[in-house]
Amino acid sequence: MKLDILAVGAHPDDVELSCSATLAKEIDRGKKVGILDLTRGELGTRGTAEIRDKEAIDAAKILGVHVRENLSFADGFFTNDKEHQLEIIKILRKYKPEIVFCNAIDDRHIDHGRGSKLVSDACFLSGLRRIETSKDGLKQEAWRPKQVFHYIQWKNIEPDVVVDVTGYMDKKMESVKAYQSQFYDPDSEEPKTPISSNNFFDSIIYRARDLGRIINTEYAEGYTVERYVAVNSIFDLI
Repeated sequence: MKLDILAVGAHPDDVELSCSATLAKEIDRGKKVGILDLTRGELGTRGTAEIRDKEAIDAAKILGVHVRENLSFADGFFTNDKEHQLEIIKILRKYKPEIVFCNAIDDRHIDHGRGSKLVSDACFLSGLRRIETSKDGLKQEAWRPKQVFHYIQWKNIEPDVVVDVTGYMDKKMESVKAYQSQFYDPDSEEPKTPISSNNFFDSIIYRARDLGRIINTEYAEGYTVERYVAVNSIFDLI
C-alpha cells in the first residue's frame, strides 16, 4: 500500500496528541494515512506496554488510519545510528509516503527530539539508491518523502505552517481518550505525571483554539519544516 502521509511518533499517543486532527481531515478527503510508532512506551509511569498496544489499536480505528506499525525500539534508549535508521528506511520504502510527520525538533522528553532527528535523517537516507534494503525478501527501491513536518508537543514552538482543523477536534480528542491509562482520570490510583493532569488535557484544546484564533478559524495544528513550503500560487495561502 502506498501512503500519502506517514505520521511517526517516538511513543504511542505522540501522533494522537499532536497531529491527529490533521490526519483525520486528510483521511476524510480520501488520503491514505499510516502511523509508525518507534517504541511501545514501555517506560511510561502509568499502564503497561501491553495496555498501550491495545490503546494504540483503538486510537487507530477511531482515526480510520489505513495501517499502524510499531518498530519496538527501546523506549528512552534508542539512538540515531545506522541500525535504527535502516529500520525506518525499510518502512519508508515499503509505504512510499509523500509526506512524513514526526516528533518536535526539541521537547521535554528526550525521545522526542532524538526521534525527530532520527526520522528526518532516515527520510534523507531513504532516497539514496546505494543504500540497499529488503523487506519480506524483496529488494526495495529508494524513496524520499517530498516534505517532513515536525509537529508541536510539550513546548510551545513557533510553527512555520498552521493547518485549519476545524471540525476534526472531536475526532482528535476521541483518539486521545483511547489512551485511558495515560491521561486524566480522577479515579486512577496510579502515580501522577505531567500528562495525567486535567490541565494538560485541557491544553490540547486551548492550544488548538489559540492557533485557530491566529489564523481566523476555530481550531488549528502547527508544524515546523526543514525547507521552504512551495505553493503554485500565492492564493493557495489564503
